[in-house]
Amino acid sequence: MFWCEWAWLDGAPRAGVLVDVDGPLIRDVTTVDTPPAGARRLPGLSLPGLANGHSHAFHRALRGRTGGRGTFWTWRETMYAVADRLDPESYRRLAAAVYAEMVLAGITSVGEFHYLHHPSGGRYDDPTAMGAALVAAAEDAGIRLTLLDTCYLSAGFGAPAEGVQRRFADADADSWAHRLEEFTVDSQRVRLGAAVHSVRAVPAEQVPVVAEWSRRAGAPLHVHLSEQRKENEACLAAHGCTPAQLLESLGALGPGTTAVHATHLDERDIAVLGGSGTGVCLCPTTEADLGDGIGPASALAAAGSPLSVGSDGHSVLDVLGEAQAVEAGQRLRAENRGHFTTNAQLAMATAHRGLGWNAGRIAPGCRADLVSVALDGPRLAGVPMAAVPVHARADDVRHVVADGEHVVRNGAHERFPDAAQRLGAVIEELHGT
Repeated sequence: MFWCEWAWLDGAPRAGVLVDVDGPLIRDVTTVDTPPAGARRLPGLSLPGLANGHSHAFHRALRGRTGGRGTFWTWRETMYAVADRLDPESYRRLAAAVYAEMVLAGITSVGEFHYLHHPSGGRYDDPTAMGAALVAAAEDAGIRLTLLDTCYLSAGFGAPAEGVQRRFADADADSWAHRLEEFTVDSQRVRLGAAVHSVRAVPAEQVPVVAEWSRRAGAPLHVHLSEQRKENEACLAAHGCTPAQLLESLGALGPGTTAVHATHLDERDIAVLGGSGTGVCLCPTTEADLGDGIGPASALAAAGSPLSVGSDGHSVLDVLGEAQAVEAGQRLRAENRGHFTTNAQLAMATAHRGLGWNAGRIAPGCRADLVSVALDGPRLAGVPMAAVPVHARADDVRHVVADGEHVVRNGAHERFPDAAQRLGAVIEELHGT
């Protein structure tokens, strides 16, 4: 049992909440003034576990190393150089430390958009070796993982993959599906999903194979969509329509699909995504870091797209901050305030369903996740309890319970008390410094 000094229940803070846990699930939630004998006390305000809807774990090695002028496309060359150095052993060590950093920030589920499949110029004896490294890393760190195995076939609208891109590429979508069928996951904290890297990296005739696999498996389907204007221009030239419209024509949209970024959309794109119930995962700190632009989040929500957030390139690892940045971006875009309520922002930060998990609420039957935010620091001094979720940040997190396991206590990871040192060491090793 966990007794929360305060907990976020039914859209509002409530004092003295007792959460009874049975294995990885919440069995019961009641209110009591004082903690009963044997209950673990969680001070501050306990929120549902946070969800990171879009991660590339190896991008964490780029933080602080890609400054200066440039665009997404110049940044990509630095990213490729890091990708070329990783193998299953080093990727497990890097990802485990990155996932530990996520847990310390209150994240209990992560969607890993995984396309680093093969060694340069060849194939591993186990074609799922790099994915297996991520599974092991998530188990090490105590985080739930949705491994979004990504189909990547082309350098752009039919051009063959070249250089480091060959690490990412399968021969065709059938080869991708065959590799995925060989992937065996034996964990209650890990599930497989599918991803289309983008319409530029997967030829149109191959997309339905990936979409059908996800439907048949009952698995989430994610896709990078309209992150840069250049992608839209190339898609219009190749197919006479935008990426969203192309995916609609290929049957790849719907409630089981999440479009990542969705930054540069026209009115028809917004209607297509919202009308089909396609989710949208926004990554505002990465989109700002790369100079991508500000997407139409308010219009997408109004059209019917459920919104989530992700840390993507991990220039910042703070899901609460990502949701707050969505609101800030809409204020800058529209030049007015108040686009998303506190509960709407918290819903973005706890959107586990797009990753295939019944989590994100402190309620019976949901995954037993609790994130305790300290209220005694200067950031939250004087902030009304009802406004804490839209002012708290990752470094306010003190306790994390994930699937009923108390993974973070008093700001320290139980399994990785030296998380910072581990992360720093593996990144320095990758860069040869």
